[in-house]
Amino acid sequence: MVSDIKQVPESPAGKAGAAEGDLRPQGPEAAGVQQVTPASSPTPGTTSDSSPGESLPSTAAQPQQNTRTVPWFLFRARIWTRRGLILVLRVSRLVSLGVRQIRPGLRHLWRSLLKRWRRSLEFRTVLTTLLLAVTSFAIVGAYLSNQIANNLFQERLAQAESESRYNVKQVQDTFDGAQVTDQSSVITLVYDTLTAVEGRGSVIQRRYVFEAKPEQTKPRNRWVESRASDQLTVRVIPPELRKAVQEGGKQQFWASTQFPVGNEDRPGIAVGNMVTFNGTSYELYLIYDLNTAQQTLDEIQNVLWAGGAALVLMIGAIAWYVTRNVVSPVSHAAVVSEKLAAGQLQERMVVKGEDEVARLGASFNHMAASLQEQITQLATLSQMQQRFVSDVSHELRTPLTTVRMAAEVLFDAREDFDPMNKRSAELLYHQVERFQSLLSDLLEISRFDAGAAVLDAEPQDIFQVISHVMEGAAPVAAEYGSEVRLNARQKSIVVEMDSRRIDRILRNLLLNALEHGEGKPIHISVAANHEAVAVSVRDHGIGMSQAEAARVFDRFWRADPARARTTGGSGLGLSIAAEDTKLHNGWLQAWGSKGSGSNFRLTLPLRQGGTIVKSPLQLEPADIEFPGAVSDRHMLILGTESGTGQQHSHPGAGKPAPDTETGRGA
Repeated sequence: MVSDIKQVPESPAGKAGAAEGDLRPQGPEAAGVQQVTPASSPTPGTTSDSSPGESLPSTAAQPQQNTRTVPWFLFRARIWTRRGLILVLRVSRLVSLGVRQIRPGLRHLWRSLLKRWRRSLEFRTVLTTLLLAVTSFAIVGAYLSNQIANNLFQERLAQAESESRYNVKQVQDTFDGAQVTDQSSVITLVYDTLTAVEGRGSVIQRRYVFEAKPEQTKPRNRWVESRASDQLTVRVIPPELRKAVQEGGKQQFWASTQFPVGNEDRPGIAVGNMVTFNGTSYELYLIYDLNTAQQTLDEIQNVLWAGGAALVLMIGAIAWYVTRNVVSPVSHAAVVSEKLAAGQLQERMVVKGEDEVARLGASFNHMAASLQEQITQLATLSQMQQRFVSDVSHELRTPLTTVRMAAEVLFDAREDFDPMNKRSAELLYHQVERFQSLLSDLLEISRFDAGAAVLDAEPQDIFQVISHVMEGAAPVAAEYGSEVRLNARQKSIVVEMDSRRIDRILRNLLLNALEHGEGKPIHISVAANHEAVAVSVRDHGIGMSQAEAARVFDRFWRADPARARTTGGSGLGLSIAAEDTKLHNGWLQAWGSKGSGSNFRLTLPLRQGGTIVKSPLQLEPADIEFPGAVSDRHMLILGTESGTGQQHSHPGAGKPAPDTETGRGA
């Protein structure tokens, strides 16, 4: 009686192979145990050391072989070692050369993909969809393949169990009822019985391995030790299965295995039982071929992967089409908005249909039209204002000249007037002078606004301009009691500049420093590098707060509107200085701290048309210990393009702030 079938425990490698949807066995042969077939016996006349096609060396060559000594072999070994090293070096050079040639292309491809990923919403969406689809199909395909493989295997296993029980029972019944006593009859009976189990026909249904149980002491006169189908041996049976069959008695066990058929190895199921014959225990293993099931599984897997690949491509095409329809209007809107920002106010989006994208395009076009109308109105109003200021300034020049001449006559004759009329004549003269200065500034501003200002640049020593400015401001410095000091390492710095405009810039900076310096020393520092020259005007007066620094270059701005001006002060001096600096492609920067003074720095390129990377002078002075928090120290920087101020707070009290390209002057 055969007991219920039991599965021999498999190794972890076998479980992993089954989980991947493969019917091939994961036994010891799969782990590297080779299958051994019976070796043919050597033919007479040959030795075991000779191979087919080889002949024994002749006696004539024997003395020559004996003459080869140990040094000769060492010499040949060194030669072949050297040749091997040369070959390895050549191969390594070829590999390194190929890597060096391929690496730039791969790096360029990777950078192109990253750039495309960052800048293209369509590419990012389609690629993400494809990756998710591939991942999903890989998971689903692996699961389906595993389930199909398990079902096919279980179906074939159930069939093998049923057939094995029936055939083993037939074999045992035949052996029990046999009435044979001689050796030839026993061998014939065993052969006929096992051949019937094999079920030969057009196709072998099952194969067998018949092996006597080892270590049997009784009886010793058995005539059959082992038999097997075709070229099979007991080595195709996993050791775990043999051990289980030997120790299990009448129980039935199975295990996956692999057996040779011709020139290929096929997967199979080995079912083992114990049978007895003439008092001898035998191991009977029936091996069932799973090659047909494996081929069916391979075809199903190929269909799954081919269908999955086709479906992934279809999903990618659908994602590309849908994304393109959604992203194209957005891309078009981005292009139109960039053109609008560049000043092409007539650009509009193309509106098609009545969906959400069409409504977005219509709203965008309406917004663009409204902005164009408002910008046009503002530009027209600005032009009218500029023209009005220019016209009024020009119209006022003639009557102002007449009034000035009359004021000069009255001022020269003031000694003959009574005290009241004398004071009136002096006030009239000074106010007319101030009015003329304001009118000149207005005319200069109107030229800047109209784009009519022209730079008359020529090489000149900047120290000459600074000396002229200091001489002109000497009376004002004496009036305020401030000492003006010039700090410079070079004695001469030649700059391509418009000396009249640079003189006007420095004069404005120095007069402002004297006016707000509260009688403390004024420091003018000059330095140059290979590309630029910088002039800073440093005072130690009242300084500037954050709000004041934000508007220091605005037109008609005063830090304290209630405070009287004593040195002219039309409110346009720093604005004109910023415009003059812009013509030179330079930087005009201002720093201030409340109670610690202020510092204005002018940076100019040494050659006309040059660019400035770093100023030779630092903007935040290093000679001041700044009290209070970091937020109390502010710097105003004018940009060359916009001409508007930017606020910067410098960390580190008492430490100089590094100059960077941010803060380019107007």
